[in-house]
Amino acid sequence: MIIRSLLTNMNPFNSTEEIRQWIERRNREVEVKVERIPFSEMKMWHSEDDGSIRHDSGRFFSIVGIDVNTDYGDKRHWRQPIILQPEVGYLGILTKEIDGVLYCLMQAKIEPGNVNCVQISPTLQATKSNYSRVHSGKSPNYLEYFVNAKPENIILDQLQSEQGARFMRKRNRNIIIKVDEDVPVLEDFRWMTLGQIKELMYYDNMVNMDTRTVLSGLKISDYVTPLDGLKGMSQFGKDMILSSETNHAYISTRDHLSWLTGLKAKYDLFVDYCPVLDMSGWEKTETEIVRHDKKFFRIIGVNVTISNREVASWCQPLVEPMQYGLCAFIIRKINGVYHFLMQAKLECGNFDVIELAPTVQCLTGNVYDENVYKPDFAEYVLNAPKEEIIFDTLQSEEGGRFYKEQNRNMIIEVGDDFPMELPERYTWMTLRQIYKFLRFNNYLNIQARGLISCLSYKLL
Repeated sequence: MIIRSLLTNMNPFNSTEEIRQWIERRNREVEVKVERIPFSEMKMWHSEDDGSIRHDSGRFFSIVGIDVNTDYGDKRHWRQPIILQPEVGYLGILTKEIDGVLYCLMQAKIEPGNVNCVQISPTLQATKSNYSRVHSGKSPNYLEYFVNAKPENIILDQLQSEQGARFMRKRNRNIIIKVDEDVPVLEDFRWMTLGQIKELMYYDNMVNMDTRTVLSGLKISDYVTPLDGLKGMSQFGKDMILSSETNHAYISTRDHLSWLTGLKAKYDLFVDYCPVLDMSGWEKTETEIVRHDKKFFRIIGVNVTISNREVASWCQPLVEPMQYGLCAFIIRKINGVYHFLMQAKLECGNFDVIELAPTVQCLTGNVYDENVYKPDFAEYVLNAPKEEIIFDTLQSEEGGRFYKEQNRNMIIEVGDDFPMELPERYTWMTLRQIYKFLRFNNYLNIQARGLISCLSYKLL
């Protein structure tokens, strides 16, 4: 069922090209207006005496200051603003089996910070404040299916972390459910196969971050049956199935756990809250919270009008990046099995100090600035020969909190001449080992999960 969905692009409801055109059409049709405004003009929001920005209800999220001390990396102490959103939200995909193929009910969702306004999103994408209707708006569509889901309906159910550099210990419930009854298809929703969603990930900014993180939890090899087999898969897809099934890894999972535990014990991370108005290197003006050198990101205030949301108009702060990011995996075959070059990365908002990240995860400005430490392997990725590039698209961060933020997402396959020996904070993992860590929260970060979801098993 899932394998057939993964390998099926012929959808009797909507062809892939029709879906792509539908998203483009919705971008033209839906009225979206995002206007930058001073913080003082953000209705239902206020600034505290310390400079933090909070919703009048005390819910949704806040912008606060933090003071960070660590012995990891070249930067040992800094202050910065961060999003504080302690509540757990839903990222849910509703599925139904039709003629032996699993279909996902996906949404054309508009977010104020999206590069192109409308992107393919999960069936349900809502914070607790949203579905509790703190905003006095409509209840999110299809919420009742997830709230009332029984254990036998659940395909996937995980708590997973958000961006550790921008959120303070934030998690969402990633859930996929399967229903048997007829489901009404509302406006701005369409049935899609997994194969179609994977294909659409090859378009810039088409499939949103929340869809990618939810689908990353599906370990495809768990659903291969003798009936389905590997018929219809590309050779790369078959090799990925092998990588996710084999016990023949270059380094054992036990050694990986010891390595990761050792790094968590070795490096300290102390994070305390501090006044936004007392963050050295930053300033708060009437319209932004920004670094003096204009690097990394800034906080802005916006007034939003969107014609088809639960609430038609509202104000909020958004995080605006100062440059594109780069997220990339280097992969190579070791003894005939694909291994991923994983990084153990500390970020100030992490629950447990360090999470597993892509080989390269950085802002592009960091790579080119001679005064900043260049991340390991970044130059290799940026100068990779065309024949080594398996995946290369621009993917957006979540538009409900980030304003037009894009990362270049890449997967690079290297040959036997690539060195096996690695710096201390890197290791080689099979896909099977990655999925062992992915089953639990606070191990694999959202950038790594997003890239894992982009792996294609069918020839495009």
